Order: sequence, then structure tokens, then C-alpha cells
Amino acid sequence: MFTSDEDLAIANEYSNLGYIIRPNADKEAFKWIQKSAASVAAGALNIEPPTDNEKFLNEIHNLVEPSKLNDFRLKVIQGLNALSEFRLMYFRLAKPYLEAIVGNELAMQQRINLSIQMPNDTSSLLPVHADTWSGDSPFEVVVWLPLVDCFGTKAMYLLPPTQSAKFSDEFSKRGGSSSESIFDSIKTEVKWLEVKSGQVLVFDQSLPHGNRLNEETETRWSMNCRFKGVFTPYGDKKPGEFFEPITLRPASRRGMSYELPKIS
Repeated sequence: MFTSDEDLAIANEYSNLGYIIRPNADKEAFKWIQKSAASVAAGALNIEPPTDNEKFLNEIHNLVEPSKLNDFRLKVIQGLNALSEFRLMYFRLAKPYLEAIVGNELAMQQRINLSIQMPNDTSSLLPVHADTWSGDSPFEVVVWLPLVDCFGTKAMYLLPPTQSAKFSDEFSKRGGSSSESIFDSIKTEVKWLEVKSGQVLVFDQSLPHGNRLNEETETRWSMNCRFKGVFTPYGDKKPGEFFEPITLRPASRRGMSYELPKIS
């Protein structure tokens, strides 16, 4: 293959594990996102922006009641998505990793998602699922960004490729009638992914994944956004309504607009 040793290492690791965890490719972009999230969150609470962004985010459960969490989360992510630089900054965090795994002509989700999971809060659980089960394209990857250290039950889990393939073959016997029964059948096989503040996770969303009750003493803040090759098949989420091309090359633009000469 005509690829660098570094890109080949990333590609092989992703293929074998179903994910990679790497330092943010652009540290200033991460600082901008973390600071913006803390500032927008403070604004939603009508308080001054914090001096220690990560401590503020980790301890947000001291300021927001669980019953008001979803409204608060929506205010924060709406405020962030309204910032013109937000998606560019997010892309810059993972650009070289996406190019090694997906390619350099990319489509990006139009709106980035935010998860806030407080300690012992049952309202923010994400049951086990694979995005492809609900119609997403298997050509998509997820860039998952923690704004705080994520470890233990404050993290997410993923079923690795080998175990996932076996589970798919045995789905009719192991799937059960609920997401909880599915998790029970794979809980000894899943990999809990420790991702620190300042790192980024890129994972295969066709692998079963999710989270459990956060039994740590801190709140989890994480963002996620899907990327795919512009010219790879789309699932239920279409270009224009969910995805937007972000790195089309001139030859592709030219080819997409090209028309053969008309013969009279």
C-alpha cells in the first residue's frame, strides 16, 4: 500500500481493535472547545465563566439538578453549534486520524452531539446499540471527544470486532428481547475505553457500544460526531440533511459538475 508507516499503524490498530485513542491532533482546538463549552454552560446558569474549565465541568452536578439536566444540555450544545468555528475546530482534533482511517474527501455531521452524564444519574444512560442497527451507514466512524478524563464507569464501552462478529452470528440466540439482555450476554467481553482529557477516540459505530451508570464522583462531558467518505454509500442519514461535504477536492468538484458535449 502507498501509505506512510504512521498511517498504516493507525489503520491496522483501528482494524484490529475497532477504535484508536490518540492525543488531540490540534491542542489549541481542544482548548478552544473545552473553554467554549465551559463558557456556554456558565452562561446557561447565569454565572461567570470559570477560571478552571475542567474542574467546573467535572463538578457541574453540584450546580444542575438531574431533573433539569436535559434542558441544560440542550442549551449548551445549541450554543456551541451556533459558533461558526465549532465544527472546524472539532475536525482539526482528528484530521490526520480521519485521513488515515476514512480518507481525505470527507463528509461531516452537521450538528455535533453532547453527552453529560452525572454521577448516579439514571436519566443519561445509553443502552447497548450499534448505530447500523437503526439505519446508519457502516462506512461511518465516530469521533468521540471527552472534555474531562473518562475512566471506569465514567467512560464508554465497546464490543471488539472479533467478539462483535461472533455476537452477530449468534444474535438470534443471544440478542434477547431488550438492550439490557443484550448487554448481559456481552458484558464480560466488552472493552471499557479510558480516554483522557486531551485525547480523542475514533471508533467503528457498527460495533455494539454504550455506557452504564456513572458510579464515579465526577460528571462526564463528551462530544461525538460522525464522519464518512463523501462517495461511500449512505444509510438513512443523507448528505444535505445530516451530512455535509467538508473536504472535496477540485477534481471531484469538477467531475460532479461535468457534462458531456451535447450532440444536436
